[in-house]
Formats: sequence, C-alpha cells, structure tokens
Amino acid sequence: MVDGRDQDVPDAIRLRRRVGAGDLTAVAGIRSALRELWGHRVAEDPAHTAELLTSELVTNALIHTAYGAVVTATLADDVLRVEVRDFAPEPPDPYVPVSDDGTHGRGLLLVQALADAWGVRAQGVGKAVWFELFGVKPAA
Repeated sequence: MVDGRDQDVPDAIRLRRRVGAGDLTAVAGIRSALRELWGHRVAEDPAHTAELLTSELVTNALIHTAYGAVVTATLADDVLRVEVRDFAPEPPDPYVPVSDDGTHGRGLLLVQALADAWGVRAQGVGKAVWFELFGVKPAA
C-alpha cells in the first residue's frame, strides 16, 4: 500500500460491500463482515480500532451524502486497509466539535488520531476516504 492507493497484493484477503443510501442499519452488518473477514488473523486491539473507524466512515458517508457507499477492506501481510467510497463530489469537512455538541462531528478526528495512515482521494464521481492500521497480526 502506497500513499493510500491499493496495490494488487496476490495473497490479500478482501471484502467489498455496497451500502444503500441512508441505510444506517447496514453499519452493524459491515462490522460483522469485517470480523468474519479477518477471523483470528488480526489482533484484538487493531480489530476494535478498525471496527470503530469503519463505522465512523460509513456513517459519515450515509449521513452526509445521498448516494450510498462502497466499503472495501483489505488485509495484506500485517496491514489492514479500509476504504469507504461515496458518490458525492464534496470533500469531507473535518469538523471541530465544541464541548456541548454531544457526539456529533468526531468521526474524522477519531480516524486522524487512531489510524496509522489515512487520507481522501478523488475517485471518478465522488471520493474515497481510507485508513490503514499497521502491525495488525496477533503475536505468535
């Protein structure tokens, strides 16, 4: 993986799911599919982090766009990469929440704080927001 661009890795384990516009119930299904994807191949801490960050990115795509999203997860060597593509051309707007704002606006801040790498790139119609976690294999 280089600069947030997925390279063709022959032994990679992949997941790809389409989520319909506004279907927030699909977020739990995405988390479940991720757990099934990596089974016991990812250590517990990065697995929980990946679930949290994926939930945030999928929720953002569903709340802030009207077009649905495509979630792609790749586990290659000891790098877990998740990418959420939406079909709205506007770039994400990292929101700095105020203390009395409840839980709104913290998704991209969590991604920035917890991911080893992350970014946004234009992709045809829309954009892809991605993150990577390094060293995700459980200790032998």
